[in-house]
Amino acid sequence: MEEAVVQSVLKGGYCNSLTQYSRFLTREVSIGDIPMGGLNPIRIQSMTTTDTMNTIATVEQTIRMVESGCEYVRITAPSMKEAENLANIKKELRLRGYTVPLVADIHFTPNAAEAAARIVEKVRVNPGNYADKKRFENIDYTQQAYQAELDRIYKKFTPLVKICKEYGTAMRIGTNHGSLSDRIMSHYGDTPRGMVESAMEFIRMCEDLNYYNLVISMKASNTQVMVQAYRLLVETMVKEGMNYPLHLGVTEAGDGEDGRIKSAVGIGTLLEDGLGDTIRVSLTEDPEFEAPVAKALALRYEKRAIETVKEEREQISIRQLPYNPFEYQRRHTEPVQHIGGHHHPIVMLDVSKENLKDPYFLTSAGYKYSAGLDKYNMADQACDLVYLGDALPSFSFPGNLKQIYNYQTWLALRDKTNCHPLMSYKEFIGTEVKDPYLNLVKVNPAEVQQIDAVALKSNSILVLETTASHGMAEQREFFISLINKNITIPVIIKRDYEGLSADDLMLYAATDLGALLTDGMGDGVWINADHSIDLSLINSTSFGILQATRTRISKTEYISCPSCGRTLFDLQETTQMIRSRTDHLKGIKIGIMGCIVNGPGEMADADYGYVGTGPDKITLYRGKEVVKKNVNSANALNDLIELIKEDGNWTEVKQG
Repeated sequence: MEEAVVQSVLKGGYCNSLTQYSRFLTREVSIGDIPMGGLNPIRIQSMTTTDTMNTIATVEQTIRMVESGCEYVRITAPSMKEAENLANIKKELRLRGYTVPLVADIHFTPNAAEAAARIVEKVRVNPGNYADKKRFENIDYTQQAYQAELDRIYKKFTPLVKICKEYGTAMRIGTNHGSLSDRIMSHYGDTPRGMVESAMEFIRMCEDLNYYNLVISMKASNTQVMVQAYRLLVETMVKEGMNYPLHLGVTEAGDGEDGRIKSAVGIGTLLEDGLGDTIRVSLTEDPEFEAPVAKALALRYEKRAIETVKEEREQISIRQLPYNPFEYQRRHTEPVQHIGGHHHPIVMLDVSKENLKDPYFLTSAGYKYSAGLDKYNMADQACDLVYLGDALPSFSFPGNLKQIYNYQTWLALRDKTNCHPLMSYKEFIGTEVKDPYLNLVKVNPAEVQQIDAVALKSNSILVLETTASHGMAEQREFFISLINKNITIPVIIKRDYEGLSADDLMLYAATDLGALLTDGMGDGVWINADHSIDLSLINSTSFGILQATRTRISKTEYISCPSCGRTLFDLQETTQMIRSRTDHLKGIKIGIMGCIVNGPGEMADADYGYVGTGPDKITLYRGKEVVKKNVNSANALNDLIELIKEDGNWTEVKQG
């Protein structure tokens, strides 16, 4: 890395700039005829789900993936026979005119990696299980014993590195949070630092052998852990004079809306900081549906680089940050009503354009109206505040749903029960009449110097808006100023999106709001979009972002792998089956893994696990503990439910 680039990154710690968009310049790595890193675009990739021994099925799925936007295609090679069959797959692809670089995915089997490295353009190895072991044993290593283990791994790893050098094959050193070896776990614990050191050991071995064609990843199903690990990795690499390209991904993100939001929170947070050279979005869906999501995320930053404002802004040094970007801690605030303090972040929706003569529209906001009983049933994802602007409803709102009006309209209300004003900061300072309970005060980041905490007192909430193209960084800068000034007023983060599709709205909002929430900033979210976007989608996206950032749990979480050639059952069908019986279990995390490679490892964060261990055989886990081995798949879901009931975590589905 050039000295100027190193110094630039050191100033920001884990990125070039905390205030402007600036992509972290990495080493260019050759992968077939599509290079990664350096000044190249952010590359898109995915992984096949077919049996690697089924050459034609794998080839045809690879072609569908390429047509959907994949620039690299990864294929599992769990043993020698699959590794050797990669040659047939590659030959058939080339005969059909496809030159897409292939990546062999390796776990546990060095000989398969060595065979694959002679065939494909890149191999992926997992430091946690390539030459190490994971039996969930806590071993107290002496310094000599630890070094002896490293020497053993070096000896086992060296042949692969030499083959990669000889054949011009690239390598991804891919650390997974859930599959750290017992050695790393014993020394560093199940932490982002442990993930980084697991990869760094292998990177140092490669450099010792003068091999530099590397890509690095730090994947986890927990977005906070993932973001912290990548940041620590960059900081650690820079200190050692390294700048290897980064492969970004959230493991086992799940399917549908949840999978897209969770992926965008983890990947987007890092892209906002200028990190990332290739993206894989892991969805429990057919792989050709992954690339368009990854492309939508990447394209935003190609545009961002063009739109970046050129004026010089004061840089924030990481050494001056009043919070730790490598460890989650929520910003301290004094609560107002149920906002801020120890309360979970709230969800606010704009309903001013809805039919305010019809109480049934509130179903989209989580309040189902029953005309016969003249009451509302409140869902787990019921929003907390609604903005009506200057419009007045012709029916009574739920008693626990706060209504927010523009100041002059609020002022004219005869009955202000559960109704509160929204005003500009200038209006707030200039008026004597305020709500004694709750005032929402709109501010933009430029107004931070004017904010008077004494004037705002204890009954006000800030609503932070931005129109900047790199709005997340501008809003982050505002939070940093508040912390430095010891202003403890709660803040609702507001973002406006115009002209976006529903899919892009989910991805952009999850990135912009998720990046701040991941760093402990924000006491509420307010997503505003075109009226063409359904209110129920805005509401579910808001709650999905809070769920993905672990700041408010409102539903069952499924840690579901994206399937591959190792999978021992139909993951999509099984995930939907389990979801249909358990999705009312608010706050429970269930891991659904297609094989033992992704089994106890990536489920480290789950409360319960459902893992394929053989044809028609399932093993059930409580956390990391095996509870039932080799259960027939026909009985496995009922046994899982019984296990949840035994632990007292089961609730019956609410009727009506």
